[in-house]
Amino acid sequence: VFSTDHKMIAKQFMWLGLFFLFFGGAMAMLIRWQLAYPEQTVPWWLFGFLFENDGGIISPDIYNQLFTMHGTIMIFWAITPLLIGAFGNFVIPLQIGAPDMAFPKLNMFSFWTMLLASIVLLSSYCLPTGTASGGWTSYPPLSSPAGGIPGLGQTIWTLALILMGTATMMGAINYITTVVRLRAPGMGYFKMPLSIWGFFLTSILNAVFVPVIAAGLIMLLLDQTIGTEFFLAGRLASGEPGDPLLFQHVFWIFGHPEVYILILPVWGIVSDLLSVFSRKPAYGYRVTAIAMCTIAALSTLVWGHHMYTTGMSPLLGKSFMFLTLLISIPSAMFFLNWLATLWKGSIHFDPPMLFAMGVIWVFGLGGLTGLYNATVTADIYLHDTMFVVGHFHYTLAASVMFGSFAAIYFWFPRMFGKILHPKLGKIHFWGTFITLNFVFFNMMVLGYAGHHRRIYNPLEYDFLTPLAGMNEWITIFAFILGDFQLLFLFNIIWTIWKSKPSKNNPWQAATLEWTMDYPIPHGNFEEVPLVYHGPHEYSCPNIKDRDWLGQNEQITI
Repeated sequence: VFSTDHKMIAKQFMWLGLFFLFFGGAMAMLIRWQLAYPEQTVPWWLFGFLFENDGGIISPDIYNQLFTMHGTIMIFWAITPLLIGAFGNFVIPLQIGAPDMAFPKLNMFSFWTMLLASIVLLSSYCLPTGTASGGWTSYPPLSSPAGGIPGLGQTIWTLALILMGTATMMGAINYITTVVRLRAPGMGYFKMPLSIWGFFLTSILNAVFVPVIAAGLIMLLLDQTIGTEFFLAGRLASGEPGDPLLFQHVFWIFGHPEVYILILPVWGIVSDLLSVFSRKPAYGYRVTAIAMCTIAALSTLVWGHHMYTTGMSPLLGKSFMFLTLLISIPSAMFFLNWLATLWKGSIHFDPPMLFAMGVIWVFGLGGLTGLYNATVTADIYLHDTMFVVGHFHYTLAASVMFGSFAAIYFWFPRMFGKILHPKLGKIHFWGTFITLNFVFFNMMVLGYAGHHRRIYNPLEYDFLTPLAGMNEWITIFAFILGDFQLLFLFNIIWTIWKSKPSKNNPWQAATLEWTMDYPIPHGNFEEVPLVYHGPHEYSCPNIKDRDWLGQNEQITI
């Protein structure tokens, strides 16, 4: 249980992330029920028994708690442990030829601190007044005592986020040190898999910006508990007034890099998987790595595009708009590299490849719609509408979840020695892809029509009444989307208990994690591997019996 082996800790993070993925997903279903069938009795199969005290319906207070905790859990408790915690832990030492993380005990403490944060967060559901309800961003004064939210739910939420940030910092320090100090001989930075580039850049952003939001959350916690007024306007605290706008700056200075903290590993994973399943070297490897570094740097300069409607200087708004649009240039570079990798490749449409290709579509569409949000004039109209919800879910939720699914299907044989059922995997992909696009694209249509987010009952507004049918259809497809995730869960359980062991390298991949037998021993490698090639040596003309060359194979190309 208290293992310091990075592979076991990766599995612990994965199970924690999957638990919260389905927990947060269940809250999404309840939100969609309320939007499609406002103030109607929640059916038993949607946990209707939880709302008996409110007459079987979702009350306004509960609705606020649902969308607050849905956003919080999916971003910080589902995606973060599932992608960064699980696969960062699992693949970094294996792909760079290291025996373990640089600090194994710190790695263990990272998971248990994350688990403690999870327990603290869930404990808020036991409070008589319920959990946090100030939105996942928890802007003051709503999240402060002046906001009028009763009980300690908001305070518990703040404390849990501080603990989660502590766990994230432990992991970031470990990942950075491991990549810098423990690479195998011959493993230069430009011989690392692009997955490692993604996790490395993510860790740097975490190390720089998590302390920023931690400081803001500590100040917010002090406002909530001992009466300070860091974020309360109109009163004097030690002779100076507080400022709620300050929290927005602190939050988004972290919050926008957080988008790239979560998406950078996905870009790296997708780049590697497209190469593996196209049986071609990744096109423009160095350009992709440099583009990812450029985006990581630019992501630190664009937080203000979340605040166009706060009354900032128009000149400042133009500056943030220019910097935000500038990010599209390096993004387009590796996007084109992905397409070039696929071009004339011998493509194998296995589940990992399908989800990797799915990322190209959902991230491409999310990125294009982001250009509207980056433009000041368009954002003033679209801000706080369902358009932003749809864009955010395309860019972050869909892209990161597709990347996580691709990683699970791809590395499952290394983690558990068995391949997830391919036919069920393909059904899972196509069902998820079709329903997800229907849900999130039509959310953007609703937003363009003026439908604001965080509305409890859309039917109370005459101009939204004609959109009721679309809300209902979105909800129906959201339920179907949720059902396909249950199929994914069944696939995992069935494979672990019933499936036969797989080959050591079923995908014929060239990176180091596929060079040892399963189960991978503690210490990973019998002897330190020597790296001679890059990670994408496929379709090699000098190899007769196969079309790939392992990174540790000493054959002249």
